[in-house]
Amino acid sequence: MTDAAGASYLSCRRDPEMNLHRHRFLRSLSLATLSLIVAFTASIGSAMAANDPIDLDLYARLLEQHTRKVDAPVGVRVDYAGLARSTEWPRLVRQVERARPSRLDSDARAAFWINAYNILAIDLILKHYPVDSIKEIGSFFSPVWDIEVATIEGKARSLGHIEHDILRTMGDPRVHAAIVCASTSCPPLARTPFRAETLDADLATSMRTWLASPEKGLRIDRGARQVTISKIFDWFEEDFERDGGVLETIARYAPEPNALWLRAEGRKARVRHFDYDWSLNDFER
Repeated sequence: MTDAAGASYLSCRRDPEMNLHRHRFLRSLSLATLSLIVAFTASIGSAMAANDPIDLDLYARLLEQHTRKVDAPVGVRVDYAGLARSTEWPRLVRQVERARPSRLDSDARAAFWINAYNILAIDLILKHYPVDSIKEIGSFFSPVWDIEVATIEGKARSLGHIEHDILRTMGDPRVHAAIVCASTSCPPLARTPFRAETLDADLATSMRTWLASPEKGLRIDRGARQVTISKIFDWFEEDFERDGGVLETIARYAPEPNALWLRAEGRKARVRHFDYDWSLNDFER
C-alpha cells in the first residue's frame, strides 16, 4: 500500500494505542446504534399495546362462543349463564379496568369505550344474574345507569357516565347503534369487537344492521306515509342534528328501497316510535 489510505492503515497497525482508540470508538458506535434500535422497537411495541388495552382476540372469542344471532326482534342473544362460568371473562373485565384510554388516539379511544360499555353492561348482568331486565338492578332513586361498574384511570364509571359524558361528547351519533344495554330493543350486540383501524366501517355496519330490523330499527308504511323508528332516536334526537337530523341520518344507512323513499316521500312522513322492550337479551331460558 503506497497511497494515503495505505499509510493510514500501516500507521494504525504500528500504533497499538491508536488502534485501541479506533476499536473503542467503533464499539461505542455499535452499542449506541443497537440501543436506538431497541428503544425504537420498544416504542412501537408500547404504542401497539397502548392502542389495544383490551385483548380483542380474547373478546372476539368470547363473543363467538357466548352470543348467537337469532331470527327474532332481539337480533343477537347473549349466553349469560355460560359467561358466568367462564374463567376468561374476569380477565377481560380486569383489562378494561386497568386500561389508560386517555393515552389513546381518538379512534382507539372511541373503540375502547364502546367495547368497555358493552363488556361492563354484560358484566353488570352477570353480577346480578339471573334477572329479567337490566332495569331490575337499579331502583327509582338509584337507576341502574348510575351504578358504578368499574374504576378506570382512578375514576368511578357507570354506564350512564360512559354513554353521556364520554361517548356522546365524541360527536358521532352512530355510537347509539354500537352500545347495547342488554335489552331486547337495544341495537343487536355486535358479535365482533370494535377496532380503531376499522371503526368507521364497524359503526356503519352497526347502523345498517339495526335499521334493517322492521321490529325495532326502522319500519315504513308507505300507504300511511308513516315511519316508525327506535325510541333511541327520540331520546337522543339532538345528537343526530349535526348529520342533518334523524331521518337524514337513517336514510344513509337504511336498506336501499327505504333510503330512496325516505329521501323523497319520507320527508313529509309522520314519525312514530316503537315501544321499548327492556327484557333481557338472554339465551331463552
